[in-house]
Amino acid sequence: MRKKELASVASHRRPKQPSRARVTVLTATAAAAVALSSQAAQADPKPSKSEVKAKVDKLHHEAEAATEQYNLADEQRGKLQKEVDALQDKVARGQQELNELRDGLGSVATAQYRSGGMDPSLQLLLSSDPDSYLDKASAVDAISAKQAEALETIQAKQRALAQQRAEATTKLAGLEDVRKTLAEKKKAYQAKLAEAQKLLNTLTAEERAKMQEEEQRASREAGDRVDLGNEVPASQRGAAALAAADTQVGKPYISGAEGPNAYDCSGLTQWAYRQAGVGISRTTFTQHNDGVKIGRSQLKPGDLVFFNNLAHVGLYAGNGQVLHAPKPGAFVRYESMEWLGDFQFGVRI
Repeated sequence: MRKKELASVASHRRPKQPSRARVTVLTATAAAAVALSSQAAQADPKPSKSEVKAKVDKLHHEAEAATEQYNLADEQRGKLQKEVDALQDKVARGQQELNELRDGLGSVATAQYRSGGMDPSLQLLLSSDPDSYLDKASAVDAISAKQAEALETIQAKQRALAQQRAEATTKLAGLEDVRKTLAEKKKAYQAKLAEAQKLLNTLTAEERAKMQEEEQRASREAGDRVDLGNEVPASQRGAAALAAADTQVGKPYISGAEGPNAYDCSGLTQWAYRQAGVGISRTTFTQHNDGVKIGRSQLKPGDLVFFNNLAHVGLYAGNGQVLHAPKPGAFVRYESMEWLGDFQFGVRI
């Protein structure tokens, strides 16, 4: 009896073994906790100032490409708008001429109606001055021929007006498409700039101020220390454009700006050549057609130089240096071609 009691006490004291399901849940929970702890420990640290700068520079270059596409669409919009305005003016003037022709023909018809609608030849036969019959008959023939000519003119004018209206309608549709493209490109470059600003906002105010100061110093020092060698410009206009651009060193890059207080890349080159008395188009995507394409070994001071699939342009300054408006947040400055990306070709204006 004593043995049974001891055995019963022992069985009550023995801890209950956890079930297999309970062990599985506990194991999974512990594993998850370890994983979360590991992820927290391995979370990406805050990017350094240099890492932020590199990412921001990349976004700014992408924004610049979108800006040039926007500028191109805007240039197309301006051209189309002028064509539409000219067509609409031509249609309005044509309609006025058509109305005058119709009024003239209507006046003749009204006069004939008021005369009783009698055949003109019969009226002449019954006139009080039969001696002048031949002269008057000749006049009637002339009037009839003039009416027929007027009718033909009216018909031709109607056909021309219909064609002009159709052309204006097509141009207006094209203009609307370009306006939509403009909105898309503007949204694209604004998104890139906003993303870049978001990255910049991860830095402290002191770090951002230091980056801005470094950009300004780089622009000043580039102008002071750059060695342009002694290369001779290919033309007087190229030399004049380069000299004009040099006076803008230190001015800020702003998307879409054409001077004189700020520039984007193609805005600077267009402004510089305008000061030299030469008109070139507005964007990188059109400026490359404004002159003769040349290779790198042929470059002379004042030539346009294009980079990164026509997303960027500057003025070759000599000794491998380019004078350009670099990117948002930067300033007009001299910079080595090696730092500007993939060289496409030069263009001599």
